[in-house]
Amino acid sequence: MWGNGTNGIWVSPGYWVVPAASERETSRNGWRTPGEGNGHNLRAVKLYPMAVMTTSGTKWGYMNDRGAVFIQPHFDSAADFQSNGLAVVQVGDLYGLLKPNGEFAVKPQFGFINDFHEGRAVAYVDQGSVVIDEQGHILTSQTYTYIGTYSDGLALFSKTDNQSNYLYGYLDLKGQEAIPAQYKSGTDFKKGKAVVQVNDREHALIGHDGKRLATYPYPRVGELSEGLLAYQAEPNGKMGYIDEQGRQVIAPQFTYAEAFKDGRAVVNMAPDYNNEYGLIDRTGKWIMKPLYNSIELLGEQRASIGEAIDPEQPYIGSKYALADAKNGPLLTGFQYASIGPFEKGLASASDGKLTFFLTRDGHLAPHSPKVSGNGTLNWVGSLIKANVDQRLSYYDRWGKLIWRQTANVALTPPLKVKEGKYRPNKDYFVYYPQFAGMRNIRAQQAVNRKLKMMSQVKPVPANTQLDYSYSGDYSVAFYKDLLLVLELTGYNYPFGAAHGSPSKVYAHVNTKTGQFYQLKDLFKPDSNYAEVLGRIVGEQIKNDPQYDYVFPDSYKGISPDQPFYVTEHALHLYFNPYDIGPYAVGFPTFRIPYTEIETILNKQGSFWKSFHQS
Repeated sequence: MWGNGTNGIWVSPGYWVVPAASERETSRNGWRTPGEGNGHNLRAVKLYPMAVMTTSGTKWGYMNDRGAVFIQPHFDSAADFQSNGLAVVQVGDLYGLLKPNGEFAVKPQFGFINDFHEGRAVAYVDQGSVVIDEQGHILTSQTYTYIGTYSDGLALFSKTDNQSNYLYGYLDLKGQEAIPAQYKSGTDFKKGKAVVQVNDREHALIGHDGKRLATYPYPRVGELSEGLLAYQAEPNGKMGYIDEQGRQVIAPQFTYAEAFKDGRAVVNMAPDYNNEYGLIDRTGKWIMKPLYNSIELLGEQRASIGEAIDPEQPYIGSKYALADAKNGPLLTGFQYASIGPFEKGLASASDGKLTFFLTRDGHLAPHSPKVSGNGTLNWVGSLIKANVDQRLSYYDRWGKLIWRQTANVALTPPLKVKEGKYRPNKDYFVYYPQFAGMRNIRAQQAVNRKLKMMSQVKPVPANTQLDYSYSGDYSVAFYKDLLLVLELTGYNYPFGAAHGSPSKVYAHVNTKTGQFYQLKDLFKPDSNYAEVLGRIVGEQIKNDPQYDYVFPDSYKGISPDQPFYVTEHALHLYFNPYDIGPYAVGFPTFRIPYTEIETILNKQGSFWKSFHQS
């Protein structure tokens, strides 16, 4: 599909026809822009998301397949271009749709936009979920508590009844309720059929018109997969498989049973919460006996087999081997930290130190990149996209590096913030900021030592299995005059827990003297700043509906060393998860304009003057 744009010619999906590099000139800012040149020697260019760290935070743009910036980084996030030639980008708190020429197909106006399927995407507004088309038109006449991905022309949705119970139905491509909300749960449609739960002990197979094709009098029935459905005959009982008509094919004997893929299904035989995973065929015959901590089907008749790192604590995780899912034999040893799905004969894998491609026979793919760290590789257009250790990079098909993301930030010359990386253990790594270019070398060394300490760079045993994982990163939150505010984030996940614990601290650093500022430094000596701030925050909780989530009686005021950060016009105070609100809201934050606290600000102090010199 071809279409004319303002700069060159767009070729769907996500390609832009521009002059070859030899036919173009570099723009004034050093970046090549779409369509520069005399229009001869055209070639199709795939666009790829890329990120740079700036003094305004991390900004996203797009590069071409040679690593040249094509759309300048100014978005707060940017996703891959999809098959319809559109990419989801973020500006502030809102999301829109971008065309390959850098123009908006849909201006940022939604709380989020999921990927498109069958020409439709789920978008979020203040009241819930809606369906949009590729022009951004909202097709649904109301919002819903949940809308799934379109499949076979229909999307599962839910809304609540008068008793606050969730009921499920299906939307058509026009956003209308083709099958009304009446079920307790449902699966996606495939080949004109879906499984729905009618009540606690009844499921049904329905067609596009909502009519029943079969009834299953069981408390649990899975999706239809290759003519079979996993089911549970009694509540909390063992699982087996029935056919589409409801006839038993494999008797209930498993504590867990997945859908069939390519004639194979993963099942678990262990009682309680233990793991004894095996692989069966459509008759129930063992292809792999139930001996493993995990099994995942990877496609192309391959599976990853997990062996517990610590059999006494299987929740810590597994070491993985590649196996033949058709016949059962292992193709490698248990030597990998992860193995991903196969696509065109290759699977992304990592041994914890390097990330690379494996072939179907379990060998390293020749002439492909081997990226330091733990993550994934996948083909996007003509390049290999690497998401490794929370950093993005691209390689060509021969493994040559095209572009790599770093968190280096240029400040007022010669000052800069450089990225440091600390990885003492496979389950512990931290990116931390380090100053360079300060005139006072001793002050710079002291700043860098403290930044490493605040970033959780600390002794961690190298060859010991931790009972948790930790990752840390940083970004610039604010920079003006002599003040640099760095946001230092972390995530600690105890293995086996429902979720981890995020952390966030801010370093307020004077880039000339190296002084670190505390909250008290912003206010006049001996002022009652904590009491004043506490009263303002209390009023915001009481009167602003956005803080309705605050737990009753949980707010006890502001402490003298309350977590905080400053921006040009306001002080921001925040609490950690669970302090005054549920985990899901993250870090409850309260903005206090300086105009509200002007009488107690120490405008002659070093802290205030560090970012109010002009």
